[in-house]
Amino acid sequence: MADRISRRDVVREAMTLLDGDGVDAVTLRGVARRLGVHLNSVSLQVGSKARLLDLMADAILGELSFDDLPADPIERIKAIFRRYRRVLLDHRDGAHLVSGTRVSETNTLRLGNAVIAALLDAGVDAELAVTTFWGLNYFVVGLVHEEQTLPDDGAQRFEQELEAHSFPALETVRDLFLGDDAEARLEFGMDALLHRARHQGD
Repeated sequence: MADRISRRDVVREAMTLLDGDGVDAVTLRGVARRLGVHLNSVSLQVGSKARLLDLMADAILGELSFDDLPADPIERIKAIFRRYRRVLLDHRDGAHLVSGTRVSETNTLRLGNAVIAALLDAGVDAELAVTTFWGLNYFVVGLVHEEQTLPDDGAQRFEQELEAHSFPALETVRDLFLGDDAEARLEFGMDALLHRARHQGD
């Protein structure tokens, strides 16, 4: 019977839609069309678009490997978030998708568990561990969202604004301000957010 599909089938086709056309193109009807089934067959597997997006976000997080991580807890956390950035970048609108979903899925919780465990191993108290995890998570997702949505004419518009208005501080750092070294920003942000954790554990 053509309409006998699995949840895995639905998520797989939804991911193909995401990578091809972006998150706004992901609809239950669109997935049903790709699978050649009735809309009800897709709805039966995932319930709603919101639930489908949760499952897609968890599928992205499922690509995050926790193998061969550094023994040092702080370096382990940094390695995890470098990999996290990479899997988000591997999918069109990956950060946008993940930022709009809940955190109560298996692979998402696996990320949280690994980072919290490393922070506790570093001697960080529970409150700071949780705060640090969320800070890192929001920072990395936000950074990737900027990477994936930066307009092509952003530099040109920046230059036009500098010419039209007085921004003396920005004038002095214009070349640095327009730099696009996302990896350097990632490392700086992680170091800043992990500073208290590193020293509390000393």
